[in-house]
Order: sequence, then C-alpha cells, then structure tokens
Amino acid sequence: MPAAEQQLTGGGELSLAAATAAVTRELAVAGKLGPGKILVVGASTSEVAGKRIGTGGALEVARQLLEGITQIADEFGFRPVYQCCEHLNRSLVMERTLLESLGLREVSAVPIPGAGGSMAAAAYQSMTDPVLAETIEAHAGIDIGETLIGMHLRRIAVPYRPSLRYIGAARVNAAWSRPPLIGGERAVYRAPETSGSANCD
Repeated sequence: MPAAEQQLTGGGELSLAAATAAVTRELAVAGKLGPGKILVVGASTSEVAGKRIGTGGALEVARQLLEGITQIADEFGFRPVYQCCEHLNRSLVMERTLLESLGLREVSAVPIPGAGGSMAAAAYQSMTDPVLAETIEAHAGIDIGETLIGMHLRRIAVPYRPSLRYIGAARVNAAWSRPPLIGGERAVYRAPETSGSANCD
C-alpha cells in the first residue's frame, strides 16, 4: 500500500473510522463504560498522518476519528469529551448539557485547527451546543498520538493496551480508572459470602 494511503488507514486495511471504533470498543468493554461514564479523547491528527505533532493537523482526519468514537459512544451510552491542545490549556470540548450536569467550570474559546487542534475543532463543529470546560475527571481515556491526557483522568488510572496499537501512523494508548483501594491489612475489597468474626466496633 502506498504511504499516502497508509496514512488514511488505521491498521492494515481498516479505515481510520473503523480502527478508531475498534480501539474505542475494546476500551469500553475493558473499562465497563456505559451510561453516566465519561471518555476523554486526545488526538494529534498530524501524528495520524505521519507528521510531527502540531505540524500538519487535518479536519478531515479528525472527522474520521470522530466518526469511530461517536459510533461506539452511541452503542455503549458513554459521553465522549475532546481535549484541546496546549494553546487552549488542554480544555475540553463537550455538550453544554454535560458541563451543566457535572457542574464543571466553563471557559471561553472556539477551538480551531491552529489553536485547539483539529480534533477539538471537529468535535466542536459536530455538537448541538458545544462548550469548553477547564478540566474533568473522566472514567477512561484514549490518546491517539501521545498528546498526554492524564491530567483529565480520575484516580486510579489503569493502563490499557488495545490490540491495535496504531491509528494511521499515530501510536495509541488508553486507560480506564478504578476507585482507590483504601484500608490496611484487614481491608476487604470484595463482599464476603459470610460476615467475618473480627469486628471494628
């Protein structure tokens, strides 16, 4: 396959949309994503196209990634949010209804490819009433092109390696989160079948 065509595929003969959907579906299953859960997405369309991050963003590439993510979000019921680039302080594009339901702090900007990034710009253009939030604590995340999404993940992040490690030319990382395990040597993390004899009170 010519290099130019390889840049528009996600892995082997998969389209970018299909590859993104495959990765997102794997993570949704592993991380038990469903209604009420939030997925943060960071993506460098430059990296997907085989260029250095921030040097060749493309809205058409972003729209293909968005198509794959939206397909799985509709299937599982979770809500995706999209991280802007550093020029907008890595704020997050989401629907106003989500921002208001979570009580998040709104910030004011309209992401464009040159300030916010093509992924954030495409997501903004696709939404009914898009807004930007300063930060969020998402249940899981996908990072296409190593854009660094950790600042928007809940504690405790559990790394997840999807079977498809590249979308286009961009390396893919992912994570889901679990609640912190608290307690000492007597702590139990699964409900016992019968109550124990050692009491705390």
